[in-house]
Amino acid sequence: MTETTSPGNEHGTPMRSTPLLDPLAPGRRAPVGEAPPGPPSFEEVYAEHFDFTFRTMRRLGVPLPYVDDAVQEVFLVVHRRLGEFEGRAALTTWLYRIVVRVAQHARRSALRKGIADPEDPDTLAIAEADGPHERATRAEGVRLLQRVLGDLDDDKRVVFVLAEYEELSVRDIAAALGENVNTVASRLRAARQSFEQAVARHRALDQWRTR
Repeated sequence: MTETTSPGNEHGTPMRSTPLLDPLAPGRRAPVGEAPPGPPSFEEVYAEHFDFTFRTMRRLGVPLPYVDDAVQEVFLVVHRRLGEFEGRAALTTWLYRIVVRVAQHARRSALRKGIADPEDPDTLAIAEADGPHERATRAEGVRLLQRVLGDLDDDKRVVFVLAEYEELSVRDIAAALGENVNTVASRLRAARQSFEQAVARHRALDQWRTR
């Protein structure tokens, strides 16, 4: 997996190239004499974060038939609670916490009901300019990724997805999950090791099947 982030922090986690931006994030102050800005509107949050919410649901293992309902649930919670947002953390951190909780609930519900993920490559965002070979290669890569992520338990999968795909630092992940920083760092190291082992295992199995 190619990382495009800046060098890692003391926990070995890639740091974001730019900070999480939020008008009420720590370190950002309203000019003297002006009231601090209020939270963004629901419409602004929905427009800016819908795509993130959808793709994170998939990466956290929510089966495709459950994704639309899970995304809707996230924004119902946002609509209900946005007025409570006080800016003590970045808005993105607040939203991550909601997304993770809804995704975990949806995934566990699907598992109880035996709902399988079809891993349909037609549901993936593949550039129209890609030819048949590129489309097939990318679809196969996504199938492998889904299988490998599925081998991780919920706790490891969450920290791995937020670190590797959303490029959050350990501190941001800890804030989003309400966990201790050291706990998250340890979990992420274990998740990365498990991920590499799962990739090797699935590739070896695929090679054996094609003999």
